[in-house]
Amino acid sequence: MSPSTCWTTPDYHWTVSETLPPCPECASEYTYEMGALLVCPECAHEWSPAASVEAEDESTEIKDAVGNVLADGDTVTVIKDLKVKGSATAIKVGTKVRNIRLVNGVGDHDIDCKVDGFGPMQLKSSVVKKV
Repeated sequence: MSPSTCWTTPDYHWTVSETLPPCPECASEYTYEMGALLVCPECAHEWSPAASVEAEDESTEIKDAVGNVLADGDTVTVIKDLKVKGSATAIKVGTKVRNIRLVNGVGDHDIDCKVDGFGPMQLKSSVVKKV
């Protein structure tokens, strides 16, 4: 091999940006672009950016158990007893949760909040009612 020989790699365009949507499969925030697709490095899921924009438009409205639209900063009450992993007590019916934040959490958990006596956690919108 002569000194003028050069090894080249395929021209892949990878970018990591905070404006890219999270992975729809595992909710990882570390997605990146590879050509015309978005890729998740944690679960190896690949999808089209156009598909994620359509999914965001459909899922922007989060409703509580009775159908009221929830927004960031709302106060909600828990409508059924919730067992908490690692705790001997449960979150009781009627517990008020103030200043919720809507997130695209893991599974069906779409509310990020702090519950008095339990600390920060994620809740499902199907177990709360807007006050």
